[in-house]
Amino acid sequence: MSRLLLNCDIGESFGNWTLGLDAEVMPFIDCANIACGFHAGDPGVMRRTVALALQHEVMIGAHPAYPDLQGFGRRSMACSEQEVEDMLHYQIGALDGICRAQGGRVRYVKPHGALYNDMMADPRTLRAVIRAVAAYDAKLPLMLMATRDNSAAQAIGDELGLTLWFEAFADRAYDSAGKLVSRSLPGAVHHDPQAVIDQALRLSRGQPLTASDGSELVLQAQTLCVHGDNASSVAAVRQIRQALAA
Repeated sequence: MSRLLLNCDIGESFGNWTLGLDAEVMPFIDCANIACGFHAGDPGVMRRTVALALQHEVMIGAHPAYPDLQGFGRRSMACSEQEVEDMLHYQIGALDGICRAQGGRVRYVKPHGALYNDMMADPRTLRAVIRAVAAYDAKLPLMLMATRDNSAAQAIGDELGLTLWFEAFADRAYDSAGKLVSRSLPGAVHHDPQAVIDQALRLSRGQPLTASDGSELVLQAQTLCVHGDNASSVAAVRQIRQALAA
């Protein structure tokens, strides 16, 4: 990649329930992480979101999760490694089928919510996720969180022959290990738009951030997660896009 790609969780409406400003944020992002029906999304939402991404020439990524519609995929589940592989194949295949019907393809995978957190905390879950993606299509990169030291995750990716895209967050505070500060703690989320833009620029330049303990933190990331769930977040994405371009 020649520059930091902007990725956004998208297509998370369900039935009559609408979430996010997908049409408004799509023109400003590079990668659309589209929900696959387990935590959000349904066939119609998936079809419309894929069409929107193709219209704006945005890369389509599968955004699989635990089967937890009521909890929006944010609750961890005691799944075996085989169950993790099965649920990823089911969801990637569903979105890929909808893509192919419209002349597109799934281009990468980014797990959602508790599944994402679990794979970052448990090497066995991460290995199961990487195995699942590699078995489906070894050319699909897996998106996961950049930390102070990406070497352990990279080693598993190298072993199983899968490309990893490490992502960072412009609107979140980090601890000294390069993990996100819990939202329950003060200062975990940056609300000042200029602070968000400044952090995005520092990440794009490979410059250090200031961790919650005051130490310097350098994150090696290829993609930046942004949000499009309200008008102010869409405005922030537009400003980040303009700042990166400049």
